Amino acid sequence: MATESNSTERFGGKRVLQGRVKSAKMTKTVVVEVVRSVRHPVYGKFVRVRKRYKAHDEKGEYREGDIVEIREHSPISKDKHFVVIRLVERPAET
Repeated sequence: MATESNSTERFGGKRVLQGRVKSAKMTKTVVVEVVRSVRHPVYGKFVRVRKRYKAHDEKGEYREGDIVEIREHSPISKDKHFVVIRLVERPAET
């Protein structure tokens, strides 16, 4: 199983995140869950923080379970501000 990266690289001033597709039921949209580890301010323990982003998928080629990279984009709709750049890993079919 691949691990979700907490990469927040910059691509021309825009964030690039890596996460797992949690839902691909909408037309031209996927929901990507990005998991990152953050140090708790008081206790110092590392805590997993999950955030879900809606990302634009023009061709509808990504499926649930895929690990993808998304990049910030100008607003495409009310709550869609990311675009899927590339497929990092697709889980094995059984």
